[in-house]
Amino acid sequence: MSDTDSLRQLTHRLEAFAAERHWQPFHSPKNLASALSVEAAELLEHFQWLTEDQSRQLPADKKEEVAFEMADVLLYLVQLSSALEVDLLDAARRKMVVNARKYPVGGP
Repeated sequence: MSDTDSLRQLTHRLEAFAAERHWQPFHSPKNLASALSVEAAELLEHFQWLTEDQSRQLPADKKEEVAFEMADVLLYLVQLSSALEVDLLDAARRKMVVNARKYPVGGP
């Protein structure tokens, strides 16, 4: 299974999940972007008072909590990309090309 197929399958599963609950009217790009921002803040909250070293060595229970927050961020991002008909993996690949030009190896 390729990354694209996997992401496509996740998108379809999320669409079905929302449809079963009649959530589509609430899943506007604006609302999804807002929810994404909230979930990203919840992810950050887990690291708020940790040192750099502590953030690299999370205990198993904390790492699981962080993993679920990361999943929430991913799920909202996938839903937003679907709502806007953006191929997220293609956009990421193109953005990496832009970043490579902007920040060349051995650059300033």
